[in-house]
Amino acid sequence: MLRRTLRQDSRNGRRTADNAGVSHRLLANAWARTFAVFALSLAPLLAICAYAEAAPATRVAYGAGKIVPIPASIPHAEGDMVDQRIIPNLRWIAQRYPIYVTDGYSGPLLNGEHVGCNGCHVKNSDHYNGLAVDIVPLEPSSKCDANWAGITRLALFAEPEPGKPRLPFRWVGYDGDAGHGCGNHLHLSWNHAVAPMFQLAEWVEVMAVNFTGVQPSAKKKPNSAPKAPAGPPGGVSQVATGGVSARPGGD
Repeated sequence: MLRRTLRQDSRNGRRTADNAGVSHRLLANAWARTFAVFALSLAPLLAICAYAEAAPATRVAYGAGKIVPIPASIPHAEGDMVDQRIIPNLRWIAQRYPIYVTDGYSGPLLNGEHVGCNGCHVKNSDHYNGLAVDIVPLEPSSKCDANWAGITRLALFAEPEPGKPRLPFRWVGYDGDAGHGCGNHLHLSWNHAVAPMFQLAEWVEVMAVNFTGVQPSAKKKPNSAPKAPAGPPGGVSQVATGGVSARPGGD
């Protein structure tokens, strides 16, 4: 009788221990699933914070603007040119993102030659001032696939929130903008003073990175670049606002 009782107590003890082990495993699995869901929910926020931390300060570049060829250190289509004041920014971008510039300045040169894509941009586009570029992946792809991941990251860096480009960018054309986006191209424009088509702007706002090649102006410089009202869709609104160009809504 005593032996039977001892054996029964032993079996009951093993069952209790087994049940406790199962409960602990279930609880651990539940915590692991909860932590994984929490970590995934934080990923977009962490990504945005990373972009914000990486954003350099900006400065207003007064100096002699000039349309020059894009250097070989920045992957680009043959013959592409831009205002020399944004070249350090393009070099900074090319060192961090797998870009290929398909078009920069579009218009006539002093010798009468035309460079850039003729008739591809809206009236008053920043391309006509040499202060905009069109970008595709370094590894070409006409589909929105993995090759576009780096370009999408660049678009998010330049415009963390829709319709709110990060300075010094004036307009960012990508997903949600007609004729732009993943599988098509990314458009970046730099903030600058009002300037007619095919003329150089008096000043350009740029990221303050390795800034070389432009002689400082003797003119008084503002503490920061002035801000301007939004322009209408389809191009740049060249409305005089104290020397500040309006923000565009086209390429």
